[in-house]
Amino acid sequence: MATPLLVFDLDGTLADTAGDLVAALNHILAREGLNGVALADARHMVGMGARSLISQGFAANGQTLDAARLEELFVDYLAWYEANIAVHTRLFPGVPEALDRFEAAGWRFAVCTNKAAHPSVKLLEALGVDARFAAICGQDTFAWSKPDARALLSTIGRAGGEPGATIMVGDSRTDIATAKNAGVPVVAVDFGYTDVPVSELSPDVVISHFDALWDAVARLSPTA
Repeated sequence: MATPLLVFDLDGTLADTAGDLVAALNHILAREGLNGVALADARHMVGMGARSLISQGFAANGQTLDAARLEELFVDYLAWYEANIAVHTRLFPGVPEALDRFEAAGWRFAVCTNKAAHPSVKLLEALGVDARFAAICGQDTFAWSKPDARALLSTIGRAGGEPGATIMVGDSRTDIATAKNAGVPVVAVDFGYTDVPVSELSPDVVISHFDALWDAVARLSPTA
């Protein structure tokens, strides 16, 4: 029997990273002589990736960016972010306890994120949980990224799992689409970074706290 596997998204699912992501944006904006963006106004922006976040920050100042300039700013953004990666970031409540319970029951874990792999590993190291994941796969790990099913399927393979014994946990339209494309059940958390309520995106189960993950997975898998 295949070892059961939980594959998690990172930003907005395992960790509340918005404070540091927006701080990096505001560093770039201030350097360019522009107004910063309030965290409350930007939380919904961070789920679409750093390039989109930068573009939206400039748009909020009435400016547009061409592709070349955006890439220059992205490099600077990423460097500053990696140097300040866990100032405000914390695991969401209940994450360690949920991992403990599933691990005791024989489950394995992986991360499949559209964050680049290096900062993903660095962040999980800073949070003290990197060793708990059999694979940490980012946007640049494979030749494809979410919502392409191959990003998730390749992560499952790297973690030594099987799609039929895997459940995805995410917070966004992209995560839900990825899981559906791969034919993998998906649990959506409703406290992450999304432009629409995840309940409107037809995940298999929605939870509001990691304390509810065990029961959610039990509904989807006879292994739990």
